[in-house]
Amino acid sequence: MISLDHTSVMNLENAMRGARNPLNSWGRMDSEYDAEGNYILGPNDLDLAVRLRRAGSDHRKFMRQILVSVDITAPIYWWKEYDTYKIATVANSTSTMHKIHSRPFSIDDFSHDHMTADTLAYMRTVVERLEQIRLRYMENGKKKEDWYDLIQLLPESYNQLRTCTLNYETLVNIYYARRAHKLEEWHTFCDWIAGLPYAKELIIAEERTGGENV
Repeated sequence: MISLDHTSVMNLENAMRGARNPLNSWGRMDSEYDAEGNYILGPNDLDLAVRLRRAGSDHRKFMRQILVSVDITAPIYWWKEYDTYKIATVANSTSTMHKIHSRPFSIDDFSHDHMTADTLAYMRTVVERLEQIRLRYMENGKKKEDWYDLIQLLPESYNQLRTCTLNYETLVNIYYARRAHKLEEWHTFCDWIAGLPYAKELIIAEERTGGENV
């Protein structure tokens, strides 16, 4: 299970202005904001962006300046793979260490959409045991041994929320590394990437070998 909410794409205008710095071609900028406040690339700017994208990472530095913020709720086993990406990523997460006891446990706190029926039945007993420990922790003076029971029993299917900031260059790397992954969560994530503004042209577009004149 994975959900992606509150997506914001930012700094596209500044990134495109910077992309024109090497040739002092700011006069060819033809993008503008629409009535809803979205920055719409004009034909000149889109053509430049696509050519830079295809020329390779040395030429498309502007993509590192297109920022994306999103709230991601996903299980710990997915976050362990996401944490491979350390370059140009920032995240603030809900705290397992400090807030694991703050509300009752529910089966919906865990990803269980692919569990077989008998495994799901067993999982419910684990959730019940976690709730028993949580109540004991709250009622008996928050003893450290009860807290450790919670932390060490907690399954990797536990869902955690993080507010993440990435950029389009990082999303290129993620998309091509994870689009065929066995975890369905990565397929959902890559579908989200594909739905971002100009993703087809700037993220999913295949690179040309050898570069080109930009």
